[in-house]
Amino acid sequence: MQLSLRLSAIADMVTTGNRLVDVGCDHGYLPVYLIQQKKIPSAIAMDVRKGPLSRAKEHIRQYGLEEYIQTRLSDGLENLKAGEGDTLVIAGMGGPLMERILTDGQSVRDSFSEMILQPQSDIPHFRRFIQSQGFQIVEEKMVEEEGKFYPMMRVVRTCPEGDGNENLVSEAAPYTLEEAFGKFLLKEHNPVLYRYLLREERIRADILKQLQAAPQAEAVTARIREVKEEAQLIKAALAEYESK
Repeated sequence: MQLSLRLSAIADMVTTGNRLVDVGCDHGYLPVYLIQQKKIPSAIAMDVRKGPLSRAKEHIRQYGLEEYIQTRLSDGLENLKAGEGDTLVIAGMGGPLMERILTDGQSVRDSFSEMILQPQSDIPHFRRFIQSQGFQIVEEKMVEEEGKFYPMMRVVRTCPEGDGNENLVSEAAPYTLEEAFGKFLLKEHNPVLYRYLLREERIRADILKQLQAAPQAEAVTARIREVKEEAQLIKAALAEYESK
């Protein structure tokens, strides 16, 4: 089976020998591929929608892997028990939805040895959330596919006995460079992140031009300030590349 660039990058992050749980499995491509590659011994593919789960079942049957991959209709981790998997994958969803899934399923979530997470939105907030829950980001990747950018992370628990409260950061605190763009991506001067930053810099410049040409209502003034702060963060991240 051929995976998309995004799913291939996620597959590479899964630890060999781990049992996989794929939440929001869509067509079931990821577990099928990992079983075919003999990277994992078994998998549970879960989705909240009957349509995608039905398609996943068809693909699993097509490749004769029913013995190795279970399918379950589940809202997040609702129909999973602690200890049924080693690697949790949640990918291709908005950050707020992923936060809800991980919060609602906390007791099950904490039984995994690692999580591979790929939020589609609100990524700085999601990175802050992960660390507030007592997890540490230990690996990051970013791919560009069909004009879209996909950052992903592998996280492990750092506070087996704690709740992560020592990592709490005020919601009002400005995002750090690492929260906004990823510690490891910045450190390695990731070329995909660089292209993303250049694009975002152009977007912020265009937004500022439009806002500054608009009638200066209070809401517009606040938005200008917000966009300028975002632009400064992007500029600081680009400066990391210039120091290479």
